Amino acid sequence: MRWWVLILAAGYLGYYYLSNRQEASFTGRKQLVETTVEQDVALGLQAYRDILSGERGNIVTEGETPEMVRDIAQRLVAAGPKVEALLKQSNGVGADTPWDQFEWAVSVIESDQANAFCLPGGKMAVYTGILPVAQNQDALAAVMGHEIAHAILRHGAERMAHQKLTQIGTVAAGVATSDMDPQRQQMVMAAIGAGAKFGYMLPFSREHESEADYVGLMLAAGACFDPNESIGLWERMGATGGQRPPEFMSTHPSGETRIQNLQSWMADAEKVRAALCEQTF
Repeated sequence: MRWWVLILAAGYLGYYYLSNRQEASFTGRKQLVETTVEQDVALGLQAYRDILSGERGNIVTEGETPEMVRDIAQRLVAAGPKVEALLKQSNGVGADTPWDQFEWAVSVIESDQANAFCLPGGKMAVYTGILPVAQNQDALAAVMGHEIAHAILRHGAERMAHQKLTQIGTVAAGVATSDMDPQRQQMVMAAIGAGAKFGYMLPFSREHESEADYVGLMLAAGACFDPNESIGLWERMGATGGQRPPEFMSTHPSGETRIQNLQSWMADAEKVRAALCEQTF
C-alpha cells in the first residue's frame, strides 16, 4: 500500500471540500458547490435543447394541459422569493437565491413516463404520464415544486462536485494499491466502490430528494396550492411502478418515508399558505 498517495489525496480532497463549501438557500445546509449559477444555466440550457430535440413530435404546445402546466410553473416561481423570505424570517438560515439569474421555461412532453424534471438554471418539463397519478393541480404543483427546488438548491452542481471527490478518491486508491496482488487489489477496490456507493453517494442523493420535498412543499403552499394533496400523490405513486429496491439501495427515499416527512412538515406548509394567500382555508 502506497500510503503517501492516500495522504496527498486526502490533503487535496480536504482543501477542495473546505474551499468550495457554501450555504444552501432555504435550508441553510452546508453544501459543496464548485461551479457558478451562470455555468448551471449554460449546462441546463444545452441539456434542455438536447432533450427537446430528441422528443421532437412529442412536445405538446396547445390545449388545456400546457396552459395548466405553465400557470402552475409561473405561480411556483413567483411565490419562490416570498416563501424564501418568510422562511428566512422564521428560521434565520439560508443563502439568498439569485432568482434573477435563472431562466425559467417549461414544456409538456407526451409520454407514458410518470415524471417531471427541472434542469440546473430553471428549464423544466412535465411528462403527461404524471397527470393521471397527480389527478389534480395541487398534487401536480407538489411535483413541480419538488423539481424547481432541485434547481434553486443547486443539487445538480452539488452532485457534480461530490462525484469529483469520489472519482479522485477512487483514482488515488487505485494508485495506492497498484503494487498489490491483482486479485487482492480487485477485492479492495470493489469494497471501496461499494462503500462509496452505499455509504456516501446514495445517502447523499436521498438527502437531496428529501430537501427538495421540503422546499417543494413550501413553494406549493406559498403559491396557494393545497399542500395536503402531496400525501395522496405519494400514496398513488406507491401504488404504481411495481417492486422497488430497499431504501438503502435507492437514490430516493421510500414512499413511506416521504409521506412521513411530508406529514411532519405540513403544519409549516399551512403556515406559509396562510401567510401568503388571501383565501381562508
